[in-house]
Amino acid sequence: MSTLDDRRDILNAFLTNAAFDGWTDRSLKAAAQQTGRDMADVALLFPRGMRDLLAFFSDEMDHAMVEAAGHLDLASMRIRERIATLVRLRLMVMAPHREAARRAGLTMALPLYADIGFKTLAATVDTIWRLAGDTATDWNYYSKRAILSGVYASTLLTWFSDQSEDYAETWAFLDRRIGDVMRIEKAKARCRETTKDMPSLARFLGRLRHRDVIRPL
Repeated sequence: MSTLDDRRDILNAFLTNAAFDGWTDRSLKAAAQQTGRDMADVALLFPRGMRDLLAFFSDEMDHAMVEAAGHLDLASMRIRERIATLVRLRLMVMAPHREAARRAGLTMALPLYADIGFKTLAATVDTIWRLAGDTATDWNYYSKRAILSGVYASTLLTWFSDQSEDYAETWAFLDRRIGDVMRIEKAKARCRETTKDMPSLARFLGRLRHRDVIRPL
């Protein structure tokens, strides 16, 4: 069995326990016992303990989303549909572990794990945009990911508490959020079109910055 298989074996056992006992050492010890390993073995596979487990869980869900997305015809969809479909897909691959995922979210809300929460969110959002065909390298790269981070995070929180049939409330919420974002983007586009021929303050300041220093007479 490879190291990756070992990590997955422990994670799968851990998630079952984490749904009841949270992301705790108790859940990890139970997972070690269930997979026939001692804690020394677990420490080699996850040197930073919960931090590594949280990051690995999110990575595994991202990979599952990528694999599932390979069966979709994303190219035939509008960008709005692609993003909505991928956010929905990301949540659905996590659905078998929803309670463990909810408790993971609570754990990453703690100051000790806040950096892991930020990094995993950034990685998930970046993966979604890349699957959607985004190739931006300028400031749009960051603005797109910042906006989608808000959409994804708020949709995730809605999904955690959604008791409606087939998560209907979550998908309606997601559609509204993406609709709001698209309206903002359209307004920004109209603003850029309206002001494209106006003098640029940034260019003006740039010229001031690089102009020759006036020599005294």
